[in-house]
Amino acid sequence: MANTTDIGLEELTSNDVNKARRAIEYYFEKGWTDGLPVVPPIASFVDEFLARTKRSPDEVILTQSHLHRACTVRHAAINAVMAGCLPEYFPTLLAAIDACEKIDGGRGMMQSTTGQALLLFVNGPVRNQIELNCTNNIFGSGDRANATIGRAMRLITLNVLDIRPHDLDQSSHGTPAKYSCCFGENEEESPWQPYHVDKGYAPEASTVTAHLIRSDLHIEHRSTQTPEHILHTIADSLSYAGAIYEAPPYNTINTAVVAMGPEHANIIASKGWSKQAVREFLYENWGRKISDLKRFGKVIELEDQPDDAFIKNSESPDSISLVVTGASNAGVSTVCLSFVNRIATAQVEEP
Repeated sequence: MANTTDIGLEELTSNDVNKARRAIEYYFEKGWTDGLPVVPPIASFVDEFLARTKRSPDEVILTQSHLHRACTVRHAAINAVMAGCLPEYFPTLLAAIDACEKIDGGRGMMQSTTGQALLLFVNGPVRNQIELNCTNNIFGSGDRANATIGRAMRLITLNVLDIRPHDLDQSSHGTPAKYSCCFGENEEESPWQPYHVDKGYAPEASTVTAHLIRSDLHIEHRSTQTPEHILHTIADSLSYAGAIYEAPPYNTINTAVVAMGPEHANIIASKGWSKQAVREFLYENWGRKISDLKRFGKVIELEDQPDDAFIKNSESPDSISLVVTGASNAGVSTVCLSFVNRIATAQVEEP
């Protein structure tokens, strides 16, 4: 453990430290944290963030109409300070909020018993400008931009939208992704064009995509050079029994982010597969046979189907968002499932 001289605190007095501690404890007492300490948002800190955007501090940028809650640019800045963001992250956070506001069907699922968390992934030059992690340990801790941008969105959910555990958030179990889930696409090692270009944005644009997810599921496959082997493994992971809802149409309208590792992506692309071909293959194989559903006790309203009938878990290949991310040091990918369509993308404003 470093002493105060080692970590640059030699000029702080014990009185300074005690004041800071009292401020931190005050925020705990008020219930304004996510269970971890926050940075007290003094006015000068907040002003540094507001200076990073041309938008009015009073502009409403996110609404939760059924709760009569609204988030302004100033609210976003306050919670960004509390989360530990740097001011230069603020335009990216605002784009994340814009994407959340655009989500089709709203954000009511954040209150769901299924424990929906908000996944954010970032494309374009801003990834490098703010040193966002796109490679090693993307779903883990250790990178400030990833951790604090995602955390700022969580604090906004708690403090502004008022969706809190033990109250309006009815999650039965929840997920650690609720603390923070934010990463960048590894565009540099992807064999395909980036996600935001797929969505019609210019390559030089920076974007944030928001997707409500239940959780993330790790996928291993290091023993093959055959694309179909890898894709069948991913499709089987998407189709695990616990992700299947009990009754139509809900068991056929799932969406997912497939966070494909660069090693898997490059093996698949080297055999001539496009992104669209990958999505189509996964769509065709994402689901279970009636015989499986009977074993799980999940055949409500499907009893007249033959045992070998295959019930798909999504509506189209567009239900799958394919993002190449993570390190290229192993055959590892991740899938993040969602209940119905809750995804949108927004552009990061120019400084």
